[in-house]
Amino acid sequence: MPKKNLTIDKILAGWVFDPLQPNARVVRHPDGRDVVQLRVDLGVLQMETSDRPDGTRPYGFPTLLDWVRHREQEVDREFKFSSEECLEVDREFSQYYHRRISWIQLKEFSRASRDATHTLALMDACLAHSPDEEWAMLHEQHRPFVVFQRAQSLALQRVQEGGEPAEAVAELNQGIQLIRNFYDKYELEQDFDDDELVQRMIQVREALRERFEIGPTLDEQLAEAVARENFELAAILRDRIRKQNRRE
Repeated sequence: MPKKNLTIDKILAGWVFDPLQPNARVVRHPDGRDVVQLRVDLGVLQMETSDRPDGTRPYGFPTLLDWVRHREQEVDREFKFSSEECLEVDREFSQYYHRRISWIQLKEFSRASRDATHTLALMDACLAHSPDEEWAMLHEQHRPFVVFQRAQSLALQRVQEGGEPAEAVAELNQGIQLIRNFYDKYELEQDFDDDELVQRMIQVREALRERFEIGPTLDEQLAEAVARENFELAAILRDRIRKQNRRE
């Protein structure tokens, strides 16, 4: 009886690895569901399109983050991760990173922003429940990168879906502010202006302004009014922003 071929030679031969950029695709599984695949050096990663990328249910929940939220609400808000749970957190970070960059490469920006939001929430959980600061910072140091990917994905999603271009600019501005908050929190303000991710968001923002002839957003007008100490105008703009947020 011939031995069953368990290698993936045919897949690798037909899908060349590019070390300069992610290479992803969505394929139909024989059972009818879609899965996303990412070509990596020496192989291929296959991931589910929703919930945990590896398709498992950690501690019986769709994702580890869901388990964390359940534990906070139903068991103990002040708990600390065990060493085993820290490893599970690390795994979920890695899995969501690979799927996130796959969605970006595939221009599935709504899915990319969803996965980035999940990762940022998991980072918050690390800060709240880390057994030591050093372990938490292993993930926290990547927050600007995830914020950048989320803001860029949300902005491109707005454009892709035919939304208001000004909303895309607002998403980028919010991302820039969140990265500024990160630097302020860790007393690294001097590094903010030189941050490459911030510069890239500014470039995309200004390109959108030029392409769609976008003037200053309400948030930008508010910041300018406060800087000029025009508090009457600032109050009017804040009211307009509140009304806009309620409509959304």
